[in-house]
Amino acid sequence: MKKILDFFTNWLFICHPDSGKITSFRKPKLFTVIPFIIIGLASLIWLLIRVLPKPSRVTYPCMKVAMPLAFSFLAYLASMSAAVLLFRKAIVNFKALKYKYALLFLVIAMVAGTGTLIYESLPSRAADVSSHAGIFEDPLGPNSPIGTPKGIIPGRVVWAYNPDATNENCTNSSHSDSYWLEKNCDQAVVDMMFSDGIKELTSKATHAEAWDAIFRYFNLNHDKGDVGYLSDETLFIKINAVTAWSGAEPDGEMPASLGIEDDTSPQAILALLRQLVNEAGIPQENIYIGDPIADIWNTLYDKFYAEFPGINYVSKRTITGRFKLTPADKPGIYYSDRGLVMDDLSGASHYFFKEMMDADYILNVPTMKGHRWGGVSMFAKNHFGSNTTDGSWQLHKGLMKPDSDPLRTGYKLYRVFVDLMASKYLGGKTLLYYMDALWSTSYEHQKPQKFRTDPFNNDWSSSLLFSLDPVAIESVGLDILQKEFTEEEIDNNREAPDRYTYVQWDGVDDYLHQAASSEWWPDDVTYDPDSSGSPIGSLGVHEHWNNTTDMEYSKNLGIGDGIELVKLFQITTGMKENKTNLTLEAFPNPVITTATIRFYLDQRTRTRVDIFSVDGKLIQTLIDHQLNAGDQNIEWNPGNLTGTFFVKLILFEGSMQREYKTRLQVI
Repeated sequence: MKKILDFFTNWLFICHPDSGKITSFRKPKLFTVIPFIIIGLASLIWLLIRVLPKPSRVTYPCMKVAMPLAFSFLAYLASMSAAVLLFRKAIVNFKALKYKYALLFLVIAMVAGTGTLIYESLPSRAADVSSHAGIFEDPLGPNSPIGTPKGIIPGRVVWAYNPDATNENCTNSSHSDSYWLEKNCDQAVVDMMFSDGIKELTSKATHAEAWDAIFRYFNLNHDKGDVGYLSDETLFIKINAVTAWSGAEPDGEMPASLGIEDDTSPQAILALLRQLVNEAGIPQENIYIGDPIADIWNTLYDKFYAEFPGINYVSKRTITGRFKLTPADKPGIYYSDRGLVMDDLSGASHYFFKEMMDADYILNVPTMKGHRWGGVSMFAKNHFGSNTTDGSWQLHKGLMKPDSDPLRTGYKLYRVFVDLMASKYLGGKTLLYYMDALWSTSYEHQKPQKFRTDPFNNDWSSSLLFSLDPVAIESVGLDILQKEFTEEEIDNNREAPDRYTYVQWDGVDDYLHQAASSEWWPDDVTYDPDSSGSPIGSLGVHEHWNNTTDMEYSKNLGIGDGIELVKLFQITTGMKENKTNLTLEAFPNPVITTATIRFYLDQRTRTRVDIFSVDGKLIQTLIDHQLNAGDQNIEWNPGNLTGTFFVKLILFEGSMQREYKTRLQVI
């Protein structure tokens, strides 16, 4: 009320009592006016730019922030102008002794003048939006690595992308046209992507060499010596099977009523199993695979069992053909908040299953997606399914969004992900970080969504990621998701999946900061999930790429000791994405007798051309020597061979090498 009286008092004394003209006025202080004008004008311009081309954007979180500011600014200008005019009219009518009109103008002016106060009371609606209140920004900025890089080649992450892996015409609208079916995912292409990824990660020429290097790296860093895999060692593969949490049918069939949700794809898992058994030499009976918190559908079991009947396919319930897990008799993890944040977790600990705790190695195979409580769901979040509870609900207070509570935004808050990444039974036993990004989406209970950004260009994400650095690979996964999901779009007709922006939450990478460096830990938390009495060290390196076009990290740019991202990109022509315009072709395709492999060199280059089978075995090396510049035409006679093969072209340029591949069918 005092503000209103002061406002009108000011206006009554700035008008001349005889003429009614404004002769003076009390200027407000600039520091109170200029910010309001700048913010109001900027909000108005932003609102017009964004909403006029696409009115549906009015529901976006950023628009719900801008609208109150813009409308308050307009209301302030309109009401101020009206009040000035009406007060002048009132004074003029008082002078003319027209008291009724003078009083009328005065009352209207007072009503109009109250509009100048509206801008102080209109609330921003962004807080009501479930996903985010703005586009994410890391306080470190791009290409600012923290932590210690891990891996045979420290900090390396391999990103294999090939749109031919997935069927662009797949609808994921029903079980008869879902992502897990053979017709919608090319196993041969996925196998080749895995082959390329594992060799590029280790910089080895063969699968056997790559796996031996991976086992030796793990064992050297776990005080087991410079040894490879030993025949009596066991390996537990943790997949993501959230759809089977509520339980399969007694015979393992997926209920017909179940919707299409994004779990680890069977093709990505089968590619891994083929490598482990056929290339790394692990006995089938030494492998356990499943999601401890769930069952395993026949859509996976039948596919895997047909090829590997000796593997232990695990389930939390008794189902024909499955191995039922045994709960351990002691806790497997002690959460570092010690019950202060996750205050409904009795004993601040969890039990795991015996088979996982006893395993010599863990392979964690998540899907890459956003998460409505955690912001993201990758390797760390996938371990919510590793304990013996029915849902890990007690851990939600350690996430970004603790159920119905407010968002835990910002940095240096306790993050349960760090404990899971560091636990000696989980992240501590992880042999390889391998992520299925063939069919990614914006949050955990959605069907896959087509990605609109480059290189996907409105097709499925069709990617696999590999690393030996748990922090680096989650950093890359987060960058990919943040590049794609920048604006929330809600389709009320449900004709297409909603695109949520949980990955844009402020502080969504806080757990990566803390996993990389203790400088980002909360003051009252010391991460020690094994209750060893000693805090954990750096788990890996974290940074964000330079921009969403180049997607380069500090090692790629030669400006820091951070992440090195190796992009094995295939486009529809079969050529690897590269900074050159080289095109690799093989024709005729399919071939009956002789194929011609054609490409162009712009300078004399050492060149190698190999023929590989779909499972990564080298069939023949056609050339391996210097070639002069110009058109190159190399012939290959497959003889009695039939089936699908890959042509690999390698160009050696100093210490660097560039690879190109194309697919060839022989009939």
